[in-house]
Amino acid sequence: MNDINILIVEDEQRLAEILKKQLEESGFHAEIAYDGYVGKQLVENKAYNLIILDINLPLINGYDLCNEVRKNNSNIPIIMLTAFSTSENKLAGFRAGADDYIVKPFEFRELLARINVFLRRTDSNVIQYEKLSIADLEMDLNTKTVTRANKKIDLTAKESSLLEMFLKNKEKLLTREFIIEHVWGIDFDPSTNIIDVYVNYLRKKIDKDFEPKLIHTKFGFGFYFSEKEM
Repeated sequence: MNDINILIVEDEQRLAEILKKQLEESGFHAEIAYDGYVGKQLVENKAYNLIILDINLPLINGYDLCNEVRKNNSNIPIIMLTAFSTSENKLAGFRAGADDYIVKPFEFRELLARINVFLRRTDSNVIQYEKLSIADLEMDLNTKTVTRANKKIDLTAKESSLLEMFLKNKEKLLTREFIIEHVWGIDFDPSTNIIDVYVNYLRKKIDKDFEPKLIHTKFGFGFYFSEKEM
């Protein structure tokens, strides 16, 4: 793991230093930015494998910094680590482009487990050439590029994860619990409306101006991805 670089953007100095020490003891390189502006400068000038990002930061807040990172790098995993615990905060984090959201206080072993999941997904030594498709929609899993009718469609990181999950389970009726577990994590609040919000985002981008419609709702059961209604 000695070639894995992690950026911690956290203004609580003690927490940031503890995280850095724990990550380095786990075999990673770790660097700290104590405000959003320094974090932005570091991301623009250095290569990181993963970012741990607080929301309530001086100079540039975590939401805005996440948006800035996503303008130039759609693939780097971003884990938001924050005391803000409402569904609205989580939704704002995912909308900004975060891949995961952990509420303080937390156990380091949980954070480490999630870090390892993301690093396995983005392992630069494993080159994927697989493409997923349905109708005239295609997703390249290596580049995360999405096209429909040969038109490029820009997705956020979470929208991309949702689409990939649908494509890997096309023609299957998926419950909300299944979608929450596979896109947001098993400990995410199942009562939130975040699934409906993100399905709506995805529909606007891949279905609104195209035929046939691909995302379907079976009320009381869940969603399915198909060229035709069941």
